[in-house]
Amino acid sequence: MPQIEEAQPKYLQIAHFIRDQILRGDLRPGDEVPSERQLAADWKVSRPTAARALEALSHQGLVEKRQGSGTYVRSLEVNRRARELYGRARQTGKIYTPGEYAVITSAGWLDAPDHVAEALGLVKDRRAVHRRRVTNNQDGPITLSTSWFGADVGRRAPKLTDPGRIQEGTLMYVENMTGRQGSYAEDRMCARTATNEEAADLHLEPNSPVLIVHHVVFDLQDRPLEFAEATYPPHRWAFEQGYPLS
Repeated sequence: MPQIEEAQPKYLQIAHFIRDQILRGDLRPGDEVPSERQLAADWKVSRPTAARALEALSHQGLVEKRQGSGTYVRSLEVNRRARELYGRARQTGKIYTPGEYAVITSAGWLDAPDHVAEALGLVKDRRAVHRRRVTNNQDGPITLSTSWFGADVGRRAPKLTDPGRIQEGTLMYVENMTGRQGSYAEDRMCARTATNEEAADLHLEPNSPVLIVHHVVFDLQDRPLEFAEATYPPHRWAFEQGYPLS
């Protein structure tokens, strides 16, 4: 049986174990994941607990159940830039590559818009901390992004309201101040025309097409920790995904 930590419910321990296999590439898109019966035997849990673990993975968009066949790893479209920034911060303590820099254009407390409140699970208290930045290199703006955190995080991480740079990166600072660790992320992407404010910040013509990425980071208890909305100009992004041909 895999090694598990007793601090979390068994179904989350199982789900996190399989999720890590998927994110490492041990389980690839199209691979079948263990069945409820197999998980129950391997982890010495009940079938309903095993089923709940698979349901959690499905809600995270990592697997899909095929009627009469089994449960399989889904093809994933990931925001590679967000993943690379976070990995670089963990490994080197630096967020940006040489030549890149970010300008914080606003930071502080605001009432969260509906889509932010929904992503962070804000119900009664809609106050949230935001940090809005434009990332640049020698060729101009790379992206415009705004990170949002709930009031509980904002109170424990006061630098979030300071427009100065957070050296170790926003998310790692939040982890250090709150004790909550980022575990996995979900991205949603769409394309639309830029707003006037976005066009000005990204040095674009009015009504230029942009890519919008909604990025939600969840902690080890599957609670939303950060919501980020990033806007990419048309010449700065592309979809990249590897997959087996068989």
